[in-house]
Amino acid sequence: MFKEFKQFAMRGNVLDLAVGMIIGAAFTSIVKGVVDHLLSPVLGLITGGVNLTNMKIILSGEGESAVVMNIGLFFQSVVNFVLVAFAVFLLVKAIKSFEKKEEAKPSAPVAPPKSEVLLEEIRDLLKK
Repeated sequence: MFKEFKQFAMRGNVLDLAVGMIIGAAFTSIVKGVVDHLLSPVLGLITGGVNLTNMKIILSGEGESAVVMNIGLFFQSVVNFVLVAFAVFLLVKAIKSFEKKEEAKPSAPVAPPKSEVLLEEIRDLLKK
């Protein structure tokens, strides 16, 4: 059973998926940092020093037991998603353009087999 699991885990697709997940998690943390530490402060400055992550709507109650909609945190999550989606779009677009360039390269002409060349030489000699 361990041998079968090892074969499954070491297949190319599973390893590629694992590497993709790790890189995706790291990339998500980078985007979150950009939004939290670069974009949100700039947006706060534009809106007159308002910290957008603290924006909330109190639906009912007060203090600790209040029912609150955290609009600012939702906005921040939407910006995170849009940035990650845009980065993935650019990455896929770059990969597809690279694949098209690879397909567009004309392949070198394939030399005919030796037997075919030999038969052509015999044919040419017989014509003389």
